Amino acid sequence: MFPQLYRFTDLGLLLLRLMIGVVFLSSGWSHVKAPAERGQSIGMSKVFTLFLGLAEIAGSLGIVFGVLQQLAAIGLILIMLGAIQKKIFVWHTGFWGEKASGWHYDLMFVVMCLVVLFTNGGRYVLMH
Repeated sequence: MFPQLYRFTDLGLLLLRLMIGVVFLSSGWSHVKAPAERGQSIGMSKVFTLFLGLAEIAGSLGIVFGVLQQLAAIGLILIMLGAIQKKIFVWHTGFWGEKASGWHYDLMFVVMCLVVLFTNGGRYVLMH
């Protein structure tokens, strides 16, 4: 319908990558700065929570800067699938959840990371 907008595809992918990066960087930072408290709130050990936070930070930086962005996307997808599994089978949270804590949020990030995986993040990356 609007073929003239195709020229902005790489800009759209960059904006998508920045959004992914902001969310995972802030989430990872909350895990790293207080792993004991954060781990208790999500039902994980302090060590695993610290690992999870570092993985989220590394994945977010890879996606934002376009360095090994496909591997970073796969890692973040795995993290989100783990979160979805926990929400569905352990916490029995519905798709929408309560107070915006449903697994729809996690699923959106799975799909966003799939876009990065399938497109290699577009042209505005540091590493092709």
